[in-house]
Amino acid sequence: MASLAYDGRALHYLVRGSGVPLLLIHGLGSSGADWAMQVRALEGRFRLIVPDLPGCGHSLPLRGECSIANFAAALWALLDHLGLAESNIAGFSLGGAVALEMALQRPQCVPRLALINSLASYEIDHWRKWLEAHVPSTLIHIFGMRLMGRMCATRLFPHRWQEALRERAVNVIGAAAAVSYLQIIAALACWTATSRLSMLKSRTVLIAAEHDYTPLAQKHELAVALAADIIVVRGSRHGTPFDAVEATNASLWAVFTDQPLPAPDRCACDLPQPMQALAFPGSLAEQHALGP
Repeated sequence: MASLAYDGRALHYLVRGSGVPLLLIHGLGSSGADWAMQVRALEGRFRLIVPDLPGCGHSLPLRGECSIANFAAALWALLDHLGLAESNIAGFSLGGAVALEMALQRPQCVPRLALINSLASYEIDHWRKWLEAHVPSTLIHIFGMRLMGRMCATRLFPHRWQEALRERAVNVIGAAAAVSYLQIIAALACWTATSRLSMLKSRTVLIAAEHDYTPLAQKHELAVALAADIIVVRGSRHGTPFDAVEATNASLWAVFTDQPLPAPDRCACDLPQPMQALAFPGSLAEQHALGP
């Protein structure tokens, strides 16, 4: 696992595949390993750059302010380090906010942008955003990250056949550093891009779960504001790259190869599968586990 010294701290990342650059940015409480099921589908066509955001996975927190703008600047520093003047970007949840911020910091350098279950602002303007910002903080202070992981995992993957996904989420979120987790929640609550959306030059596609934490109507409003296409994944909850792998991969492939988006009947949660231990032999997740 490679690293870049940024802000006096190591920013860790993996590079897989070859071809057109594609940066994959993970969500809150996790790491780049979360893209394991997308990397398999994409690495034959793209040069995938998969970082751990500062304070997540193997990467240490920034010395300066924890903010979405600083996360975006750190990832631009990574792309500069790799000699990439431009890159396509996909971001999931928190990663979508960072991806959008990156595209606004350098509008000419992001040809295509995919935002999965993400918004253009997390400022507290809706009761659901208030709950997502304040309830986790209270629970972490009282019960710790392990119980927080259990509660998040149950919301993400409530079905019996999703037990392996649920247990992995418990372990990943439960192992996250509470201080970094809380700082990132606070950073999200202070971030907005709504007044800057006219600056965006990227071809943008929103991938939105039918049962995401925030209302689907807000994703449709954002799609209108960005003149973006929107793909609604039926039956999916917030963890769409996990509970709708086929739909996610087909959508990302279409976006980043300029192909027609998948038909609505293909955009649905994965069918129930027999319960088994979740393993990614030879995958990004396994490579990530062998990192520092």
